[in-house]
Amino acid sequence: MLIKQMLSAESAQDRLARLLSTAGITLNGASDIDIQIKHPQACARILSQGSIGLGESYVDGWWDCTRVDELICRILRLQLNKHAKSPASLLLKLKSTFINPQSIRRAWQVAKEHYNLDNELFFQMLDPSMAYSCAYWHQAKDLAQAQHNKLELICRKLQLQPGMRMLDIGCGWGSLMIHASLHHQVQCVGITVSSEQVQWAREKSMSENLEFVLTDYRLFNVDGGQKFDRIASVGMFEHVGRKNYNEFFKMARRSITDDGLFLLHTIGKNITGDGPDPWIERYIFPNGVTPSPSEISTACEKYFVIEDLHNFGADYDRTLMAWLERFDAAWPQLQKRYAERFRRMWRYYLMACAGSFRARHNQLWQWVLSPRGVMGGYRRPSF
Repeated sequence: MLIKQMLSAESAQDRLARLLSTAGITLNGASDIDIQIKHPQACARILSQGSIGLGESYVDGWWDCTRVDELICRILRLQLNKHAKSPASLLLKLKSTFINPQSIRRAWQVAKEHYNLDNELFFQMLDPSMAYSCAYWHQAKDLAQAQHNKLELICRKLQLQPGMRMLDIGCGWGSLMIHASLHHQVQCVGITVSSEQVQWAREKSMSENLEFVLTDYRLFNVDGGQKFDRIASVGMFEHVGRKNYNEFFKMARRSITDDGLFLLHTIGKNITGDGPDPWIERYIFPNGVTPSPSEISTACEKYFVIEDLHNFGADYDRTLMAWLERFDAAWPQLQKRYAERFRRMWRYYLMACAGSFRARHNQLWQWVLSPRGVMGGYRRPSF
């Protein structure tokens, strides 16, 4: 039995080595993109479990790699991930088919397990605005400037004017609302399912022009009595789920004036039907799912005209690596609150996601929508 296990492990290692060699990656090689095997069953675990096996075995310390981001990029760029079995991916597809993983009851789970994790962690990792979404690196030299650029880009696309009312669906720690109020004199209402985000935002803003509401989007403005000149949703649509896309756009439509504008900022996938990454879904964003372009356009066409679509997904690579740099710099303070296993999990999350955007496996879109179409046409502002 022991000899059989050793041969099986050796066979798995040979197979994994052949696959990775096509991407210029060597098992136990000297390059910073090479995998260093620390456990005899690591290769078999990766090949038999796909994304879950790759991520879990890294967190367990079964293998190491200095540049996990570039490793993931090369694997996805050459689609080597399709050579590994992934029962977890099938289970996720079945789950999304037969149940609503993002129901109102389940919607609070991602806040409990991620966004409510620790404000101090996010304060150390993010820029001073606490923007937890893709930055816009055009003409930016550092993360803070890139996030400022992103917030200002959104405000310009929405054509904000003093005195307007803006709704922020999934407002996070209030970065966009604070920016819009300070630089464009706009009154803002933000909704989120994270109690920690609401507490932080209320303490930080202390402005009568900003209101933060702890609620699910489906429970907000049910009768349509509130009307907003502008709506934004930044980095929240990934938690909506395809069974709820219609309800999301229906809510946005009942909340916006007929001549309003709605900006949707979301991560997206290239192909309809592809499920979420099983490791990310299990350990980072439970019940998360990224939409395809056709899923968004089909869901919104009953309620909105698509005025503009802007893809700057490659900027998420640089954003995630900037967050990683800040996380690593803050670890001497954070390690008093978190174990080494958390450090490996969080670094893997940031680097794996960076690699997926670098490979153009994931995208970042900003959609500008209008209820009836902008008379004379919409023009994207220069930046």
